[in-house]
Amino acid sequence: MTTNIVILTGAGVSAESGVATFRGPGGLWEGHRVDDICTPEALARDVDLVHRFYDERRAKLATVEPNAAHHALARLDAEWPGELLLVTQNVDDLHERAGSRRLIHMHGELNSALCAECDARTPWTDSLPPRTRCQACGAATLRPDIVFFGEMPYQMEAIDAAIARADLFVSIGTSGAVYPAAGFVRTARYHGADTLELNLDRSEGSAWFGETRLGPAGTLVPEWVASLLD
Repeated sequence: MTTNIVILTGAGVSAESGVATFRGPGGLWEGHRVDDICTPEALARDVDLVHRFYDERRAKLATVEPNAAHHALARLDAEWPGELLLVTQNVDDLHERAGSRRLIHMHGELNSALCAECDARTPWTDSLPPRTRCQACGAATLRPDIVFFGEMPYQMEAIDAAIARADLFVSIGTSGAVYPAAGFVRTARYHGADTLELNLDRSEGSAWFGETRLGPAGTLVPEWVASLLD
């Protein structure tokens, strides 16, 4: 009997809303090499480029809407009587806008600013010029609240604890290539959970799942949620 569910979502969930996947053709994200816009070294080397890149992503986010997959997961969040945790690798706010509440953004959020001096977080929806001052400590060190490569994802203890209690682990729209998220399925299996992958194509981690269903997230996710709730 399924009581506790952990769901991992990746870029494939938001792609149908028009949000660019993290690694496009040639390993580029929106025309930039990942190493140029998503590492601590990139931030130190060209702070203007990094801030401008995330300003553009933040502005574009305001032009897209949640899709059927986001809404189905929000319905599951609202109606599932057991434990449920939605862990997303995405930095957009589409899960929240659809209504999900039991949610962790393990890679940060576009609509948030992080102080590199005191670690305070501030909701942020406008442009974020370099050297903007932190309201908490006054340091001119606000940066995008994004987990760069080489940095520790957020709330890993809470995620690991939820996976250890899960009866079912579901991965939706992920590449299975980015760790530590790519290892969640193995942790879930170790603790005895059933495992399900919903993806447009087979991922690098498909072999670890007990079942893989292929197709668009906007079709597969509502069908799966309906099978649990209806």
